[in-house]
Amino acid sequence: MSALLSVEGLTKAYPGVLANSDISFEVAPGEVHALLGENGAGKSTLVKTIYGLVTPDEGRMFIDGTLFEPRGPQAARAAGVSMVFQHFSLFEALNVAENIALGMANPPGRQELSQKIRDIANAYGLSVDPDRLVGDLSVGERQRVEIVRCLLQKPRILIMDEPTSVLTPQEVNTLFTTLRKLSAEGVAILYISHKLEEIRALCDRATILRSGRVVGACRPAEKTARQLAEMMIGLELTRPLPRLFTPGDPLLKIRDLTVPASSPFGTTLKSIDLTLHKGEVLGIAGVAGNGQDELMDVLSGETRVKGDAIRLEQREIGALGPNRRRMLGLLAAPEERLGHAAAGDMSLADNAYLTGRKRQRLDYRGFIKKATTENFARAIVSRFDVRTPGVGTLARALSGGNLQKFVIGREIMQRPGVLVVNQPTWGVDAHAAATIRTALRDLAAEGTGVLIISQDLDELMEIADMFAVLESGRLTVPQRTGSLTIEEIGLMMGGSTKGAVQDAHA
Repeated sequence: MSALLSVEGLTKAYPGVLANSDISFEVAPGEVHALLGENGAGKSTLVKTIYGLVTPDEGRMFIDGTLFEPRGPQAARAAGVSMVFQHFSLFEALNVAENIALGMANPPGRQELSQKIRDIANAYGLSVDPDRLVGDLSVGERQRVEIVRCLLQKPRILIMDEPTSVLTPQEVNTLFTTLRKLSAEGVAILYISHKLEEIRALCDRATILRSGRVVGACRPAEKTARQLAEMMIGLELTRPLPRLFTPGDPLLKIRDLTVPASSPFGTTLKSIDLTLHKGEVLGIAGVAGNGQDELMDVLSGETRVKGDAIRLEQREIGALGPNRRRMLGLLAAPEERLGHAAAGDMSLADNAYLTGRKRQRLDYRGFIKKATTENFARAIVSRFDVRTPGVGTLARALSGGNLQKFVIGREIMQRPGVLVVNQPTWGVDAHAAATIRTALRDLAAEGTGVLIISQDLDELMEIADMFAVLESGRLTVPQRTGSLTIEEIGLMMGGSTKGAVQDAHA
């Protein structure tokens, strides 16, 4: 079959970085084509070029044999290219129809648009209500809104960037049904994901990028997930070894914690109980928007609570801020790596100083110990294989995976008593994920209590000793990992807990 999209010799360079180098590949009508590669391999630059957000330095693109040179997303959409981004661009205070209208050059009247939304949603099994407020939607429902917005443009090529990173297993199945229907209708789908089993199940072919270059191609169904990962990184992949877990002494105790939502679209935490033991990895799963951020803020000290609901080794810490908790040994790494966990316009050395100042003794009488701080940053870079020209590099210049390794490594190397991490491997490649997960398991083996909040069930099944689900601000009773199936966990994440949720005041 002749190619719908042809890419020939695309090259794009930024100061000090060759993002794409002589990239060529083709996508046929109706093909689901994966773009695989580590963070920093050039996938984002490539799809942004196809979508008109980036202008290449060299190379050409063709749609149906006609030269394709989009000067912006509007031109790309006019040529039949649509994209669902990893980070949604929706206004919570507006309803679904209003959000979709904002992205249209000439939106129809309100009633007509609402009917078109319903028709498209019903045709592809997406269940979208045009009158619902976006702020009241789950993350999975918001993604459906983004997909419907794209489908209203009648795309011939649909780009999906990490579409399942925030979905339950049941929502993933719904998404795949929609994508297969589009594929059967002749829509070509460019699919980016670090979830390799999903790539194997969904994609017809894959193009593999490394350091901005095409290094291979394959049919994913003919490879194992491990083989795909090793093709991406060019190395043999190591995985954390299973370990026997015997709970140590309690380190962190939370009892009957209830915290009202701090914003109209936030989630109230309701009667949460948990105990984290020495040497334990406790995994907390949940679909985004069910209280993960609120729980993280409470544990890190960004949100303070009265009373004795939170104890660290028998000491009440609910009223203490982040710096006091750090000195007592409770460290945290938030989900948003750029802007929250790291200051983008500061160097890696300065970012190392921001959280390591006291525990690593990086200043003296108000003056920064520059050499000590830079050595600390270099140690993080070396141990966690952070790809960077040096510790003077700005944090925002790193790829997402390398910045994540730096952020997690910075906290691990401060030898915490308790480490709380939100989405430790969100959006990072297989190699970076393996590095981070192994480091977290090694930290627990040394006696640290590790609490991981994650939407990646495979990750939690791999490294967590105990497992719980956060849903609508309530936490299920932690259980030994492996005592539930993925299907049962998915139902719990969607709210079907069958009485397993703690709610002492119900």
